[in-house]
Amino acid sequence: MHIVRFIYVVVASLLAIYGLNALALSLLYLHHRRERAPTPPLDEAPMVTVQLPIYNEAHVVQRLIDAAAALAYPSHRLEIQVLDDSTDETTILAQRRVAFHRARGVDIALLHRRERVGFKAGALAEGMRSARGEFIAIFDADFIPPRDFLQRTIPHFRNRPRLGLIQARWGHLNATYSLLTRAQALALDGHFGVEHWARNRSGLFMNFNGSAGVWRRACIEDAGGWQGKAICEDMDLSYRAQLAGWEFLYLPHVQVLAELPPQINAFKRQQFRWAKGAVQCLLKLGPRLLRAPIPLVQRIEGLLHLSGYFIHPLALSLMLLTLPLLWWRVDLGGPTAYLGLAGLGPLFLFALGQQALYPDWLRRLLSLPLLIVVGMGIAVNNTWAVAEALLGRAGAFQRTPKFCVKLSGDHWSSSRYALPWGRIVWAELGAAFYALATIGVAWARGAWGAIPFLALYFISFVYVGGLSLWHGKPRRAVADPQSIRHGRTATLALRR
Repeated sequence: MHIVRFIYVVVASLLAIYGLNALALSLLYLHHRRERAPTPPLDEAPMVTVQLPIYNEAHVVQRLIDAAAALAYPSHRLEIQVLDDSTDETTILAQRRVAFHRARGVDIALLHRRERVGFKAGALAEGMRSARGEFIAIFDADFIPPRDFLQRTIPHFRNRPRLGLIQARWGHLNATYSLLTRAQALALDGHFGVEHWARNRSGLFMNFNGSAGVWRRACIEDAGGWQGKAICEDMDLSYRAQLAGWEFLYLPHVQVLAELPPQINAFKRQQFRWAKGAVQCLLKLGPRLLRAPIPLVQRIEGLLHLSGYFIHPLALSLMLLTLPLLWWRVDLGGPTAYLGLAGLGPLFLFALGQQALYPDWLRRLLSLPLLIVVGMGIAVNNTWAVAEALLGRAGAFQRTPKFCVKLSGDHWSSSRYALPWGRIVWAELGAAFYALATIGVAWARGAWGAIPFLALYFISFVYVGGLSLWHGKPRRAVADPQSIRHGRTATLALRR
């Protein structure tokens, strides 16, 4: 009993540390929020290569290529590479748009690989071999770069030879599509509206988010290039570059719109990859970060950043430990106070993110309970991802499917890219029943203070598990609304 209570206190304390780190980042943001990086004039245009890594993106590939081809930049100083690893008709669609824009005088080429060696990192590295640009801009398939993106980013590299990366802010094409997308938007706004700003302006390590950024080619090469050992190749290269002494710049006023996953199974896959990849980076670079000749605060915050997804196994462990402690009538008053600290920091950070980005931020905060439910509900999914990384299981790079949905009337369920529910859903529903049983024990033992926390666990696991089953069930194939919108009548077949 005493051992279990000790473990419970340790877990609650670790959660509180991550919560306090979120609070510290919020305070750093408040300290630096008035700092701006005005865009210098573009006196001369260096050579830029725009890389578009794609893999089976039939719904969005043409939109992406068209947006890249429309970038306002001197045409003789711009080349576009479509890095295609697709195994479906995406390749044909991409070839057609590339041919169309080449006929218009755009310097654009499609590089198709038959084998996905190294996954996205391998595709980017392959493109680098023939790229002519001094700077490399990268956009994933679900992004729509604005016409003036390069005009607002490239000038910042002038007179800053050690500036290796510029990261822009992610916006949202479909934030209001559903409750799920609202929750995702709130979380990403906290990351881009507060965390990135606080880390970058305070001299802490930040990460490239895999898209909507521009790299100095020399920085990529000096840091060791793209490597596929960690499935978060963006975070891996980010930390290697900063450890090598390169500077990063975050530009929150430069926004690139992107699609949020409308299907929870797609969202869970995305979260799984991010969680596993971050822990892989921690294992790979953590020792090097600890030994780095940089200030202690940079090392500590960097470790908290890389290990941020440990929050999920810690939160899940806390729930699992609660039942035996309640059964043995152990007082949880002290550790429960730690939980208050753990929850205050993130909530404050998310609220600041809305206040920083939107005039109607108070109204948008009505979605905060949704984010709490989704954030707690994916604890099982992300705990499994963390476990795989700790056990050294490599696994394949699982892409997040994109459906080109923006309005509430757009559909994704008939797409063959829609994912079935996985076996993890039974663990999520099992966790829900465990939380319900723990609520029963708390009621019987008169531990009323624990019931709100347990009820939140129950609601969260029921929501995520139940929605996974609903979003993963077979649907009748219907005409793709995006195809209809563009005058085509193709029907997307189900794969299950």
